[in-house]
Amino acid sequence: MSAAQVLVSRPPAPQSVPAESLPVHRAEPAYNTGEHSSSGLATSGFRTAKYLLEEWAQGGYAASYRALSDRDSSERLRHEAKQLAAECEARAQRSQADATRGLGQRLLELHFWRAELEREVREVAAETELLLREKGRLQRALDATEVPYSITRDNLQCRERRTGAELVRDGAERELLTEVELIRNVQDLLRRTLEQSVQQIRQNRDAKEKLELDWSDKVEAYDIDNQCGRYNNQSTDVQLHHSSSKYEDNTSTPESWAQYSHENIYKAERERMASINLRSLIGHILQDTAEDLRAQCDTVNSALADRCQEVEDVKRKLEDHLKKTLKEIGDQENNMAALKQAIKDKEAPMKVAQTRLYQRSYRPNVELCRDPVQFRLVSEVGELTESVEFLKQKLEEAEQSLRNLEDTRMSLEKDIANKANTLFIDREKCMTHRTRYPVVMKLSGYQ
Repeated sequence: MSAAQVLVSRPPAPQSVPAESLPVHRAEPAYNTGEHSSSGLATSGFRTAKYLLEEWAQGGYAASYRALSDRDSSERLRHEAKQLAAECEARAQRSQADATRGLGQRLLELHFWRAELEREVREVAAETELLLREKGRLQRALDATEVPYSITRDNLQCRERRTGAELVRDGAERELLTEVELIRNVQDLLRRTLEQSVQQIRQNRDAKEKLELDWSDKVEAYDIDNQCGRYNNQSTDVQLHHSSSKYEDNTSTPESWAQYSHENIYKAERERMASINLRSLIGHILQDTAEDLRAQCDTVNSALADRCQEVEDVKRKLEDHLKKTLKEIGDQENNMAALKQAIKDKEAPMKVAQTRLYQRSYRPNVELCRDPVQFRLVSEVGELTESVEFLKQKLEEAEQSLRNLEDTRMSLEKDIANKANTLFIDREKCMTHRTRYPVVMKLSGYQ
């Protein structure tokens, strides 16, 4: 470098402006070659601290950009704050309006349930009669249900002795379970009917007491919610309650609240209707239960007969499959013997080909040639080896098939035996025992 080319050292440009937003200037050496420049050996090695004109312009641009950015941020913040305040005010008004509408709807619900409770209290209070009719008939009918119950239980226990895959939840068993459940329901119904004839007055009074307590609570709740619905932002008797927004542990849900009153009314109506209609309904109950039991008995008998026919058909098919399987076992054994003989027959050609190759390996000197005969002999050995492998693989498959057939034979024989046992249980045990099922007159309590 000559003495006239002096590099200028200066402080870096301001950093408040992002680098990508500023124009890029390549630093170049300052040449003191002007009219008033001091060049020569006297100024060699001295540097100046002055900025270039481009750097001065860049500094001004950075200050302007920073001021503009700060103003934009401040203006955006003011706009967001104003918008947030307006949204909060609108949301508060909407929330209060929604709560007021909810209180109005709640008052309608309270009024509805209060009116229903008042009506039911009046009706239950008027119903106090005792029921004393046909208890003996009810007791005889209840005793008569023990016979079909024991028959059905015995049928289920007998069918538990089915073996293997025959121990299945079939249609007959489902009908038997339905019959057991039906008999239990009938017995429960008859017992409840007997108890109601003695306990109806006490039950009516208990239901009436629950209705009155529920009605009193709803009256108090209605007054409270009515007062809450009248509060607004201009009310003078409102104040802050910081802990009021917490849910209490003993609070109910709208569903459980409605369900509670519904259950009280339902129980009261049930007791009232039972007190009014029980004596006139005893005959219909006994007739319906007897007919239901007898109809279910016929359904079970039909299901057992259908099941026996189905098992018989499957048993015949399995016997036919067993006969065909035994024949296939014999055919497969013959096939295995033929495969073994085919494998044995390949030993002689293999010996001939390998002996030829062995003897030709002793040809002297240049006579030990890879001629076409040599290639054909090698190919022949490979073909024989491949054929033997294929035959052995097929023999293994045949052996596996024979084992599968033997397993199938054993399974078929076992299934046939199981189905014969099932037919014996359903026909000889269950259907014979069910001939002792009581008739409708006895189930109705007349005998």
